[in-house]
Amino acid sequence: MEIKLKIAKLIAKGICRVDVAAELIVAMMMFAPHATAQVEYVDTTIGNVGILLVPTRPAVFLPNSMVRVYPIRADALNDRIESFPLTISSHRMRELFSIMPGEGGPAAYDQEKTTPYYISTRFDDSLIQVEFSPTERCGYFRFTFPNGKASVVLANRLSGDLRVQDGVVRGEETFDGMKAYVYGEFSSPVTFKMEDLKGGRRVTASLRDTKFIDFRYGISFISAEQAKKNLRHEIPAWGLARVKDAGRVRWNQVLGQIVVEGGTESQRRVFYTALYRCFERMVNITEDGRYYSAFDHQIHQDARPFYVDNWLWDTFRALEPLQTLLNPEMEADKIQSYVRMYQQSGVMPTFAILTGNYACMNGNHAAPWFADAWFKGVRNFDLPSAYEGVRKRSLEVTMLPWSLAAKGPLDDFYFAHGYMPALHPGERETVPGVHPFEKRQPVPVTLENSFDDWNIAQLARVLHKTEDERLFLQRAANYKNLFRAEKGLMWPKDSDGHWIEPMDPKFDGGMGARDYYDENNGYTYTWDVAHDFDGLIALMGGTAKAEANLDQLFREPLGRSKYEFQAKLPDSTSMAGQFSMGNEPSLAIPYIYNRLGVPWKTQKRLRMLLESFFTDTLQGIPGDEDGGGMSAFVVFSMMGFYPVTPGIPTYDVGSPVFDKVTIHLKNGSDFSIIAHNNSHDKKYVQRIRLNGQTIDRVWFRHAEVANGGTLELTMTDIPNTSLGSAVSSLPPASLEINPETYRK
Repeated sequence: MEIKLKIAKLIAKGICRVDVAAELIVAMMMFAPHATAQVEYVDTTIGNVGILLVPTRPAVFLPNSMVRVYPIRADALNDRIESFPLTISSHRMRELFSIMPGEGGPAAYDQEKTTPYYISTRFDDSLIQVEFSPTERCGYFRFTFPNGKASVVLANRLSGDLRVQDGVVRGEETFDGMKAYVYGEFSSPVTFKMEDLKGGRRVTASLRDTKFIDFRYGISFISAEQAKKNLRHEIPAWGLARVKDAGRVRWNQVLGQIVVEGGTESQRRVFYTALYRCFERMVNITEDGRYYSAFDHQIHQDARPFYVDNWLWDTFRALEPLQTLLNPEMEADKIQSYVRMYQQSGVMPTFAILTGNYACMNGNHAAPWFADAWFKGVRNFDLPSAYEGVRKRSLEVTMLPWSLAAKGPLDDFYFAHGYMPALHPGERETVPGVHPFEKRQPVPVTLENSFDDWNIAQLARVLHKTEDERLFLQRAANYKNLFRAEKGLMWPKDSDGHWIEPMDPKFDGGMGARDYYDENNGYTYTWDVAHDFDGLIALMGGTAKAEANLDQLFREPLGRSKYEFQAKLPDSTSMAGQFSMGNEPSLAIPYIYNRLGVPWKTQKRLRMLLESFFTDTLQGIPGDEDGGGMSAFVVFSMMGFYPVTPGIPTYDVGSPVFDKVTIHLKNGSDFSIIAHNNSHDKKYVQRIRLNGQTIDRVWFRHAEVANGGTLELTMTDIPNTSLGSAVSSLPPASLEINPETYRK
């Protein structure tokens, strides 16, 4: 490991080429045949069959890179592959271009082998084998033809064009207002056949008397000439093994930032696969110091990389905090990319995809992302401009779901009354701009914007904007306006201040019924108050009542058949009572017990949830894996800690599944979590020592991780009901706190 880290540092400094490093590490592994690199634990097929919604894909890519490839099919149980894209535009969105051996049509396959850096599959009838490995902006296919008759079909999947000149394929595709370009070459002289498609072209490259043919290509969002430059820079010579080995080195370098010891083989596969999925987004689309921005449709020159493809409704909760811990410099570049997007478009994004601002979901979640990074010491971004963007988003852009329009009458009502008003059952919508399917979602809109505004208040304090701080702190308390005390739940209210009745908080929410909630129901959203759990507990009637409510969340029956429940709430999957493990607003809920003085219940719940719903199987993801949004919860929780409130630079202690975890930090320090006597049954924390000092609190500061150190947990099979029970030991959980006080 020490030698590999030294080689990685040489790569980072530009002293050692990646391909040379690959050969060094391969040679080194030959002398350590029993050593297992982290990437060998990754199983990209985990979750490839969705519980109800979209499955994960066995995606092949380098960390945070432009080119991402997977076989196009419904899921892993589909026995035919339609084709392979040359890249995708965004996670779970459009595939660009198409390549397929033989006649180019769908074909049944077998013998598939997948890793993060390499995929191989064989087609049943022809026995043609396809292999692929990527670089950051390029890809390398190898096709093997047992009958000696080579044929490869390249085609446009979308509107575009493909041309052949001097044995080279150049082309472009237009999608969602922008273009992708390709420049590709075959390893042998081939005969080309051109055909017109509806809106595009199809190129068949054929060659007789050969068993192998390679295709290497570059992708660009600037021009075909830039795609050629990308190819010449990243794959200057033929040879799949060189690209494959370099990819393996890169993944081991990234995954090797966290080294786990102990646990089962299955747990290590789950952990490292989750970590791999945390590097699919955001992606760096800078090419030779330039990038095309769909936020103003211009090509920009910038010394810093430009990142796109982030769904902050999912990722601000755990993915971005994980990357802030592991890669703070990259996190600063990603945040500065958001600042650039705001400067170019006039709107601070929440879903910043390759093709520009995507009006999706709800909230202003750039605010907690920025605040969380800032208070954890990430400072290399333009904070005044970032603040300007999130402030404008909060005050001038509508809060309505799936819209980026200017604020309207419902926003004015919110500003005056502190909640988004709901319609009564059967009442017709008359306000322009409300999405006909997504509706108003008044409860999550009120709660999530309360949290976002709290984070804006913290940034206002940093910038000495006293009036803004006061305004946004006032708005941060708006969530209280929708708590219905006699029900113990967050409840929609009409414009006259009356509770909506009749209303079933278990069932009025989700797909096809978003009048009141979103992808979850009232039981989940009641706990979505990360900035003020103390206030929520007080509203519930105190700690004992809140603890009983939280217990009941995991016990409350669905109230109807599973198929009826899931038909209406397909996002709310993998249920434990009314708790949904399959959707991101639930991720912090098990840790709330730490704020109630009963951390042993956090420990018990976490182990149950991890073991029940995150497995190394085709259905091992409990819901939609939104490009790391859920996988980051797995990474944190299996290590034994979690960032419950983005914006506060602290972590909660959970129940680690490994005997030891070592995080190699970018500053050269290590932070280790050691779990003595750890096992399946010994999941309860008996004693905590942080850097040699015994502590009673079940939380610690980011600085205590970032500066390096050791967290020692003594585990037992009997809960320690006194540990972390004192009021003075509880994690920070109040609207009134100043995150700056927890920074050091």
